[in-house]
Amino acid sequence: MSGRSERTTDGRGPVLLGVRHHGPGSARAVRAALEQCGPAAVLIEGPPEADELVPLAAQEGMRPPVALLAHAQEDPGRAAFWPLAEFSPEWVAMRWALAHGVPVRFIDLPAAHSLARGDDEETADDQETADEAAGGQEARSGAEVRIDPIAVLAEAAGYDDPERWWEDVIEHRGSGGAGADALAPFAALAEAMGTLRETYGDGGHDRDPVREAHMRLRLRAARREFGDDLAVVCGAWHVPALARRTTMTADRQLLKGLPKVKTAVTWVPWTHRRLSRRSGYGAGIASPGWYGHLFSAPDRPVERWLTKVAGLLREEDYAVSSAHVIEAVRLAEGLATVRGRPLAGLTELDDAVRAVMGDGTDAPSSLIHDRLVVGEVLGEVPEDAPVVPLQQDIDRSLRTLRLKPEAMERELELDLRKETDAGRSRLLHRLRLLGIPWGEPTRSRGSTGTFRETWRLRWEPELAVRVAEAGIWGTTVLSAATAKAASEAAGASGLAEVTALAERCLLAELPEALPTVMQALSDRAALDADVGHLAQALPALVRSVRYGDVRGTDAAALREVATGLAERVFVGLPPACPGLDADGAAEMRGHLDATHQAVGLLGQPEGERQTGGKQLRARWAGVLRAVSERDAVPGLLRGRATRLLLDDGELGDGGAERLMGLALSPGTPPTDAAGWIEGFVGGGDGGMLLVHDARLLALVDGWLTGVPDAAFTDVLPLLRRTFAEYESGVRRTLGELIHRGPATAPRHPAGDAPDAAVPGFGPGLDRDRAAAVLPTLRMLLGMGQRGFDDEQPDPSRPAGDPRPADDLTGART
Repeated sequence: MSGRSERTTDGRGPVLLGVRHHGPGSARAVRAALEQCGPAAVLIEGPPEADELVPLAAQEGMRPPVALLAHAQEDPGRAAFWPLAEFSPEWVAMRWALAHGVPVRFIDLPAAHSLARGDDEETADDQETADEAAGGQEARSGAEVRIDPIAVLAEAAGYDDPERWWEDVIEHRGSGGAGADALAPFAALAEAMGTLRETYGDGGHDRDPVREAHMRLRLRAARREFGDDLAVVCGAWHVPALARRTTMTADRQLLKGLPKVKTAVTWVPWTHRRLSRRSGYGAGIASPGWYGHLFSAPDRPVERWLTKVAGLLREEDYAVSSAHVIEAVRLAEGLATVRGRPLAGLTELDDAVRAVMGDGTDAPSSLIHDRLVVGEVLGEVPEDAPVVPLQQDIDRSLRTLRLKPEAMERELELDLRKETDAGRSRLLHRLRLLGIPWGEPTRSRGSTGTFRETWRLRWEPELAVRVAEAGIWGTTVLSAATAKAASEAAGASGLAEVTALAERCLLAELPEALPTVMQALSDRAALDADVGHLAQALPALVRSVRYGDVRGTDAAALREVATGLAERVFVGLPPACPGLDADGAAEMRGHLDATHQAVGLLGQPEGERQTGGKQLRARWAGVLRAVSERDAVPGLLRGRATRLLLDDGELGDGGAERLMGLALSPGTPPTDAAGWIEGFVGGGDGGMLLVHDARLLALVDGWLTGVPDAAFTDVLPLLRRTFAEYESGVRRTLGELIHRGPATAPRHPAGDAPDAAVPGFGPGLDRDRAAAVLPTLRMLLGMGQRGFDDEQPDPSRPAGDPRPADDLTGART
């Protein structure tokens, strides 16, 4: 028996309105049918637990897209959404009923059962009637086949694309007519679905019989309460099952023994982008922005759409005029006529935009797709919608800090010296610790000071589930984050995890969690003897100390632990370096760099800590000397230790040249020497060191020219990797310096006598040319005119030459 949407001949019986979830054509048709029928109650496919939330849909603060969220109270991560847009037939039916004072009831299987059975994903696919995967049939386990009814109907109509068939038949048609015509589309669709159900049964949707049994029971209960004058809005696939006559006993038997969990249901904001995902109804639509346009602009949709496109392209500095819009409209309509479509669809509109506004290129397509076809619309729900206590505290904090969730991604620059920005930083860090990543820290394009933070914010609807999950830790953000941090500290398996957690606690300002974290940190640091683990944990701990200083947090305990950890690294690092293979040496180099940076931060002079800071840096310099001078240590590590000592000014005059000369001596294996060079001048700044230090470059050049032919192929990959990191300008300058050939070396900084000739360099210092920069130096350094104005001119230079003839080694400079 095929289902019918019109009433029986005696005027009795419910009106079954089979729809496609999230379809503007279906939504317009439902509104027209309700206006014609004027039912006493409206029944909608959805979780019955949401009946009490229906009145909120009439409030001014409720703006779609929104979604019903149901989650298990004992396990908030087990959840399901039922999204609704302004063009969803269910939303239109609900708003019509509220406007006319008509009761609304949801009739689908309760979320308490579907969540207990794990139906939160399957329910989506079962409810959807038109959004199954293209291709009509999808193989499942064994011989079972899941039928896509829309694909079958499209194939019967000669279409190879189910979406295009549905749009041509339903979405691109005009609004429902008056009188009996308002029910005609539903009658035709019900008849088609009835034929499909007779042929395919439940079509592989094995959970449909249970859901449809519950719908029939709810329908019977509504008929007893309101009479037969009802309207049912459901997926068209279910219409034949609801029209079929069954016994109440049989339906109850199907529902007997279903598992059940306690659930909570509320409204949450949704986005157009998330409408493209299969969740709740499983209604994944690829173009929610376009569908919203079709629903809100039923008259002249093509002209209005292309006008929107032109406005967007003008904002992005595309040269688009009214003439472009007119020509694009003509082309899109012409393409629709040639292709036999009732209205130009997105395919025709994209072709027209590409040809007329994009000069034949696809450049504007991605922009139009993201901003218009999909759109970044974020819905809103009223403040009095039921939420978990943690969500209430988050909402209060957002109002206090003047933050607003947005669907569009944006960057937020924070100055931690300002009270409001510091509060925003605390909130974002606490939410991240709770697993609610609304904001992600990113590198600032401006200042790199520790008082600044840059965040990339984007609100995703799924974060509502994360909030519900985090609610088990506490009713406020502060209490929940504190409890979560203490739990993570107790369960951490490694030292690095605890140090990272300590850093996060300081960033989030969780003073009550720090004692627990510090105890776990001390315990694990005492037991871990691996110098690699200690060196890996030290940077995060030192950053925590620095963040504590910046934010005014008492970090004395953290500083004490960090200093002790650094001392253990100092003791364990030299014995751990000898005998490492290439991979081990590369890993240890990272530990060297990280420890060096950490010691630099931890040992910075500040008040009473100045003496201790100098001692710490001095001990670290001793460790680096021990590494740089031990022959058993791989060349990569010896070279890196030498470079770190040079950067800190710990080598003195000629120290770097002496160590490089030893490392590049003929008795050193070429591969080890190449590793030394990689450690010493590797990295982006190594090239500038060679550019400005003639002796170091000469030593490298002399060693490289002396590498035997047989060993050159072995060292070439190491050298290529080293010099490939330099900028192209640095590489070019080094090539020019080498190309000059042997010449007299520059004057040594410590004396006036020229050194011996150094291969690859030009003549000594041209003092007249060097003196030309003194006026600029004087301006940069803020020096007065004294010492420059009374210069005696050089008789060997032309008259009027303004350049002073200062000796750069003189006392005045």
